[in-house]
Amino acid sequence: MKHESTWIENAKKNAALEAVKHVKDGSIIGLGSGSTVAYAVEELGKRIKLEDLHVKAVPTSYQAFMLAVKNGVPTTTLDENPKLDLTIDGADQIDEELNLIKGMGGALTREKIVASASKNLIIIVDERKKAKILGENDQPVPIEVLPFAAHPVTLKIKELGGKPQIRECTGKVGPVVTDNGNFIIDAYFGLIKKPAEMERKIKVIPGVVETGLFVSMADTVYLGKHGKVEKLERKK
Repeated sequence: MKHESTWIENAKKNAALEAVKHVKDGSIIGLGSGSTVAYAVEELGKRIKLEDLHVKAVPTSYQAFMLAVKNGVPTTTLDENPKLDLTIDGADQIDEELNLIKGMGGALTREKIVASASKNLIIIVDERKKAKILGENDQPVPIEVLPFAAHPVTLKIKELGGKPQIRECTGKVGPVVTDNGNFIIDAYFGLIKKPAEMERKIKVIPGVVETGLFVSMADTVYLGKHGKVEKLERKK
């Protein structure tokens, strides 16, 4: 178990190191959330100190913001910089077309906003996240919803063939609350052969803020493997 944990962490770190190479002096970047991106933020902090690199970052969550502060990465906002050079983020699952499922960390809405404001979206994952079709291995689609609409939205998701669960906290009683003050519904659809169509169907449900389906958004993926990193690029 320890050996498996070690190679996974090494794979994440190696993928993150490749992604940070895209950051140039003067870049305005987006920073995703999660354990893999943490390695990228750490490396970015090192480059700032060693190379006198001048960058500004838009964090997608309080976690990402605190990581940036800890590692000496200057932060900014989309109000100040509405157009970003690139975003570095992770993913929960990625298919062969580089479509993604994101949001197990709860920051999917801000992550999608920042990604859409970026010229390039660079995703860093370990090879366990690769799938032929989204939804494999019982991977749910996180959906951010207004608390007021949580129950009606669950009923609509059932009509679409999904099995919805309002995500519960592990550290306190009650549902997970996002940085935006909303709830997360994890919807289990099985294999999602048409992710763009599924995203459209979910997005039109009143009360849905955003879905964790990131379709045709990733430009480059660094896939960490045993001893190497594979670079994947979306066909345009």
